[in-house]
Amino acid sequence: MPLQDAYWPLILVALLAFGFGAVSVLLSSLLGPKKPDPIKCSPYECGVEPVGNARRKFFVHYYVIAMLFLIFDIEVVFTYPWAVSFKSMGLWGYIEMVVFIVIFLLIYVYVLGRGALEWE
Repeated sequence: MPLQDAYWPLILVALLAFGFGAVSVLLSSLLGPKKPDPIKCSPYECGVEPVGNARRKFFVHYYVIAMLFLIFDIEVVFTYPWAVSFKSMGLWGYIEMVVFIVIFLLIYVYVLGRGALEWE
């Protein structure tokens, strides 16, 4: 079986997925109800009327903390399978994990040095 023939199922699935999405959006816009009113078009947040401008500056520090949490959470996710198969990997597996953890410790020291974890 040539390599080009192996890609046809993948291309077919991609076309079907794209086609289904395009047809769904098109049918929704054509057949969906169109009765806008001020209540439906207003922003809704737990029943509370919005106060102020939505285009104000916001504190980006929350997102930095979230990104750091994800980075170190991924480290933990990669550490568990290593711990399960630690005995079968031997010395080479141990050295690889030490290098992995040292890289993350260097990132942590860098983040602390930059003050990314300080709240004020």
